[in-house]
Amino acid sequence: MSIATNEHITVEKIKKSKLDQVDFDNLTFGKNFTDYMFECDYKDGKWQNPTIKPYGNLELSPATKVFHYGQAVFEGMKAYKDDQGEVFLFRPEDNFKRINISSKRMAIPEFPREFFFEALHTLVQLDKDWVQPGEGNSLYIRPFAMATEVGVSAAPSDEYKFMIIMAPAQAYYTGDVRVVIAEQFSRSADGGVGFAKAAGNYGAQFYPTNLAREKGFQQVIWTDAKEHKYLEEAGTMNVFFRIGDTLITAPTSDRILDGVTRKSVLKLAEHNGIKAEVRRIQVSELVEAAKNGTLKEIFGAGTAAVISPVSAFSYQETVYDIPKQEDSYAKRFKKELMDIQQNRADDPFGWRYPVA
Repeated sequence: MSIATNEHITVEKIKKSKLDQVDFDNLTFGKNFTDYMFECDYKDGKWQNPTIKPYGNLELSPATKVFHYGQAVFEGMKAYKDDQGEVFLFRPEDNFKRINISSKRMAIPEFPREFFFEALHTLVQLDKDWVQPGEGNSLYIRPFAMATEVGVSAAPSDEYKFMIIMAPAQAYYTGDVRVVIAEQFSRSADGGVGFAKAAGNYGAQFYPTNLAREKGFQQVIWTDAKEHKYLEEAGTMNVFFRIGDTLITAPTSDRILDGVTRKSVLKLAEHNGIKAEVRRIQVSELVEAAKNGTLKEIFGAGTAAVISPVSAFSYQETVYDIPKQEDSYAKRFKKELMDIQQNRADDPFGWRYPVA
């Protein structure tokens, strides 16, 4: 196993690639991982020993703090390959800033910028062949940090591990999604960690989402924890509502994630002269719009799914179907985003970031 050193990062080379073992036409999201991963440890008050090594298992004590107190954060990013074989990231600076915002809220030391971007560049270059060209194909990138101190005292860890793993991906959802509006469960609350990509935020969603699936729905639209009166997020995504020709989404807060795709959709709306409002929207407003025919679209926006249209929602045991639109904003924004991401269109916003 050969070892090379970049400016900051040590690279341990693989003996043989796993690439020929992967059926890229039949991928399950997040199940197949690339040849390499990045690992860096926080000890003695500093991040140290940044290393790229062959993807493999970790050995951790059962008393490792992340298992007991959930001190963990993560990000979701993607790399795309154009028809000329060039590879690009999409707005990685936003992901870097957000993982450190999340880390700060979870009492995890912030990660150095030079390590983060050098790791991304080197990893994607090493695993470039895992990035497949073509519509809907991408390389999903998962940076994450977790507490690794051994001990079960209820206090922040003194040691952490920052890692990046990557998985080839196709479309996350293959069709429209049916959703239930939450009337009892909440994703987050005022003063909590809803704005952070903390691991526990997502684990807490699984049970109410399972209940929705038992009724034939795929996801939940979350409402505020206090009154269950205001619409906030959809599943693991930000959510948009089109009433008339106005696009509406909830403002970010300490309950709502500042999504990269969300910000991109708002910018595309502005660029295209589409009226958009960032404001609180009540469930009653949505139901009334569905009844009087002015509700034209609901769609989720996030890294994994990009844009995910909603075909129906349920509230108080009543299902409201949403008719398909010839001038669908969801389809329009998804195409415009993917054209920028895969270098099929100009990038007037400077979102595309070449890496390999």
